[in-house]
Amino acid sequence: MKRERLPFLDALRGLTIISMVAYHGMYDLVELYGVHAEWYWETPGYVWQQSICWTFILLSGFCWSLGSRPLRRGLLVSVCGLVVTAVTGVFMPSELIIFGILTFTGAAMLVLIPLSGLLEKIPAGWGLAASALLFFLTRNVNTGYWGFEQITLGRVPDGLYRNLITTFLGFQAPGFYSSDYFSLFPWLFLYLCGYFLYRLLGSRRSVLHLLRRRGGFLETIGRHSLPIYMLHQIVLMAVFMVAVWIGLL
Repeated sequence: MKRERLPFLDALRGLTIISMVAYHGMYDLVELYGVHAEWYWETPGYVWQQSICWTFILLSGFCWSLGSRPLRRGLLVSVCGLVVTAVTGVFMPSELIIFGILTFTGAAMLVLIPLSGLLEKIPAGWGLAASALLFFLTRNVNTGYWGFEQITLGRVPDGLYRNLITTFLGFQAPGFYSSDYFSLFPWLFLYLCGYFLYRLLGSRRSVLHLLRRRGGFLETIGRHSLPIYMLHQIVLMAVFMVAVWIGLL
């Protein structure tokens, strides 16, 4: 049976992809073209960046139950993540992306396939609460601590931080670098928040009424978010090269 497509979700995804393109454009201006913007590396820039990734991950988890062929979708997104790694490694080694947002999203889609039977047995409210708590407790594991942002609840054992496998899980090996790093933990727990949020609210009439609202241009952008993600940096670099050529940068 064909699943219903909910336009509002596409519109929200479209708005987020536009924000992401703008954020990456600002990154290029600051890092590659020397534009002075201290705020970008301070709290405003960090909040902007986090708003994008949180929305993407929550939305992806929310939509997991709505999509068909999760294996195919997960593999496609994972392959796109590998392409991003290969391209940045060859053409922009200083900005190498390993275990970026696409790699994580593809992995999360695939992980939920064997777990879905178990997850469906968990009451949605309890699942959402547990996932949010686990995200709170593991948010800082990339930096070696339990806790969330400035709240530190203890140090993670150093022995967990060993190699690329542990780095993929969230425990970075010494010397690891990626300009875009989203490990399985803590982000899988945020993904699960989206999954359980759909189960908790997605079938309610008032929510469905909202999700069926048309999104116009944003909806169109959201329907093509993956190719836009794959191509946006190429377009940005072309635009900035033209700007340099005509003397605007």
